[in-house]
Amino acid sequence: MAVVSKEPGTEHVAAEGARRGRPARRVVSGTGTVVAAALVLAALVVPAEFGGLTPGAFVRLPLEGLLGAALILALGGRAQVVAAACAGAALGLLTVLRALHLGFDAVLHRPFDPVLDWPMLGPAVDYLGVTSGRAAAVGAVALAVAGAVAVVLLTTLAAWHLTRVLRRHRAVALRGLAVAVAGWLGFAITGAGLVPGTPFASLGTARFLHGEAHRVAASLRDREEFAELAAADAFHGTPGEELLTALRGKDVVLTFVESYGRVALADPEFAPEVGAVLDTGTRRLREAGFAARSAFLTSPTAGGGSWLAHATLLSGLWVDNEQRYRTLVASDRFSLTHAFRRADWRTVGVQPAIVRAWPEGAYYGYDRVRAADDLGYRGPRFGYATMPDQYVLAEFERAERAEPDHGPLAAVIPLVSSHGPWTATPRLIGWDQVGDGSVFHRMPSGAAGPGSGADRDRAERRADYRRAVEYSLNTLISYVETHGDDDLVLVFVGDHQPAPTVTGPDAGHDVPITIVARDRAVLERISGWNWDEGLRPGPRAPVWRMDAFRDRFLTAFGPREGAPGS
Repeated sequence: MAVVSKEPGTEHVAAEGARRGRPARRVVSGTGTVVAAALVLAALVVPAEFGGLTPGAFVRLPLEGLLGAALILALGGRAQVVAAACAGAALGLLTVLRALHLGFDAVLHRPFDPVLDWPMLGPAVDYLGVTSGRAAAVGAVALAVAGAVAVVLLTTLAAWHLTRVLRRHRAVALRGLAVAVAGWLGFAITGAGLVPGTPFASLGTARFLHGEAHRVAASLRDREEFAELAAADAFHGTPGEELLTALRGKDVVLTFVESYGRVALADPEFAPEVGAVLDTGTRRLREAGFAARSAFLTSPTAGGGSWLAHATLLSGLWVDNEQRYRTLVASDRFSLTHAFRRADWRTVGVQPAIVRAWPEGAYYGYDRVRAADDLGYRGPRFGYATMPDQYVLAEFERAERAEPDHGPLAAVIPLVSSHGPWTATPRLIGWDQVGDGSVFHRMPSGAAGPGSGADRDRAERRADYRRAVEYSLNTLISYVETHGDDDLVLVFVGDHQPAPTVTGPDAGHDVPITIVARDRAVLERISGWNWDEGLRPGPRAPVWRMDAFRDRFLTAFGPREGAPGS
């Protein structure tokens, strides 16, 4: 048997050390409790809208937290631990979901849809890879996953720690909870707050979950509702000889101008310069014999998701989420490109942003698709844009319109020089100098590597956006001046508003649309639309939903009287 001996006085030393250590342990424990409570509080009151992300939003008392504490106190033993772990994990997942809402609101002007929006994350990673490099994209994904896991673990640990505190001090916790509930009721009745304009009594999490439940239910119904809308098509069976009769013999070129939104014409910092480009362009084209009519369309998307806008305008259906887009491209819905092809136009899709397989492009029924690798460009990238708008139009002209007897042509051309992040914009050069694009290597902006623009402040991003839009518009105007003839009909339309970092909050989804032609009979066919004259639509110009354009266009330029959209 071992004998343990103690020197005289060691018990006293140990006891004294323990007494001295207690204050330090109390400080550590108290600090942990404060941190845990702050973390749970922040998770319960963090807003899901980017504009609401202010310090005042966190100075609130959430009823959900008080009810959670009451439930923990009502339980006993192991049930408390299980309930705390489940509540903490759920709160962490809820925080991650709110973070997704914040991100979507900051970039796309809308909330995140937990049913339909997961496929949008792939294009977001691709965009980051192009603008900031593959390493940055991989790092961002890894950081996002690690952050989501960390949030769930931290909220779970915080809830578990607070449960232990409540168990140790149950009597004090019950009295404090009663006071807090009474205080919450008083603040809720009066609507008062510690921060002006922000009520102190919060039910934000309950309202958020209620809204999410409705959003999920609506999203689950959306597929069937969209299928019903797609099936109702007044033009699907129209013979080719009855389609687009007023445009026979014309080359119709439909161009989408990236991020060309109403803000470019309405914001006081943009309107003078962009408006001057359009007004000068109106005068220049008038001198060349052309006229134009302009208005606005309301896009189904903002800040990104260009393909949703393209699909909406061409199909005549409101395509505002990825599920609708995938349903559409797998269907036989009649589109504008189908109409031109059925009426014996040669249809071409010029797609400078497509750098990989594009199976969904088969839906549009082009006779020929020319993606980025098919355009023969030998110059540098300009930020996100694979090539300048001027090169795209010059190559289109050379390859598709240069032959005198090329036959009627219908082309859809998304132009990407005005796509964010607007860190590199080329300058317009003579059309005879474009060549294979090597000339653009001489431009400083072309030599600069891709960048995300994250290091640029809002004023710089806004100035870059304005210059990019001016470049795209000047390119289109110059193209019509240089290559336009009696048979050219140009339609150019913005696909969506730019991101909120440019527009600010509540900018809406309106985008300008313009039709240009030298043949006055073309514009006479749309006189009933009451669009404004010239390239710049005024603030009171008509506004249509983008999905209305297909039917109105087919009606205006066909022989059918009284058809939908007339």
